[in-house]
Amino acid sequence: MDQETVKIAEPKGSQRGDMHLPRAVVSGGCLLLSGRLLIENIVHLPGDFHAASSSVAAIDIAQVISLDTAGAWYVVAMQGRLAGDGGDVPVTGADDAQKQLLETVRRCMPPREAEAARPRSISDRLEALGRKTAAGGHVALELTGFLGQVIAALGAVVIRPKRLRLTSLVHHMQEVGWNAIPIVALMSFLIGVVLAFQGSVQLRQFGAEVFVVDLIAISVLRELGILLTAIVIAGRSGSAFTAAIGSMKMREEVDAMRTLGLDPIDILVVPRVLALILMLPVLGLISDLSGLIGGAMMSWIELGVSPPVFQSRLVSNTDVWHFLVGMIKAPFFAMIIGIIGCYEGLKVGGNAESLGRLTSTSVVLSIFMVIVADALFSVVFALVGV
Repeated sequence: MDQETVKIAEPKGSQRGDMHLPRAVVSGGCLLLSGRLLIENIVHLPGDFHAASSSVAAIDIAQVISLDTAGAWYVVAMQGRLAGDGGDVPVTGADDAQKQLLETVRRCMPPREAEAARPRSISDRLEALGRKTAAGGHVALELTGFLGQVIAALGAVVIRPKRLRLTSLVHHMQEVGWNAIPIVALMSFLIGVVLAFQGSVQLRQFGAEVFVVDLIAISVLRELGILLTAIVIAGRSGSAFTAAIGSMKMREEVDAMRTLGLDPIDILVVPRVLALILMLPVLGLISDLSGLIGGAMMSWIELGVSPPVFQSRLVSNTDVWHFLVGMIKAPFFAMIIGIIGCYEGLKVGGNAESLGRLTSTSVVLSIFMVIVADALFSVVFALVGV
């Protein structure tokens, strides 16, 4: 039976009997490669088979004497081009070493360009929404379980104080609390200045400038002082917790702890969460004082409300519950920030991309949950009349 043979390429200056030079021939619906497919030779072979691609059903490399990485790349690339015209084009005649090299090169090939995305239908959008909702519920369940582990570890520390790593706790208290005082105080001072200035502009229209003291006191003591402090700490300390624990996870230090019989919750999480619980109320108090000082200074400059008048009205017209409401929120905000920061850190994989992505997720999720918790506290305090 006659077979159609099409010579595709032959290097210039080659001899017909020289089998060491690479050749590509289409014969009987098969692309036959022969000779040495090495990096110095494959430049002579064609890069495409427009004329014969429809008749090629397989690539035969049984007559290939030598095959290096460049030659394997040529075979895999040609297989992809021929398969792109429709159907599957297998590579035949390869020995074990050649198969292994071809498979290694195939895994390292860049992915083919994705097809143009089709317009998303309503069902596609509903499916995406459902998947995101399910993923959010899964994260909520994991966070709840992680919270239970941390609370159990804190309870064990209360029962046996010797389990507490005091050096680590003091270190994190300094990092979370003492080192954060300048930024928290400056932020609250400027917030007090802005509240006094904006409040004076509006209240002056009604001749009620003196009520700016009540505006500043209630806003700072009840809401803005502790809320903005928690947001700053979430961006500053929560991200630091995720980055530090995530880096240890990447270097397999967390796995080494477990191998040594040490619980990462006790060593890494409890000192950080406890430091936040202890220091966030202190930072909230400093934030309240700074906000009131900033508001008093701007009221004096803009409205002529002297500091003694500001102090007198603050003491006489401001209920102590406004201050206590902010302080009650502080430990809960601290728990949220610490739990989420450590949880995301323990989820970090073995690459830097995972570390950066989860650090960003930690900050965003912490701030979101702090604001949600603040809204819930506002509803609860309104229901109980506080």
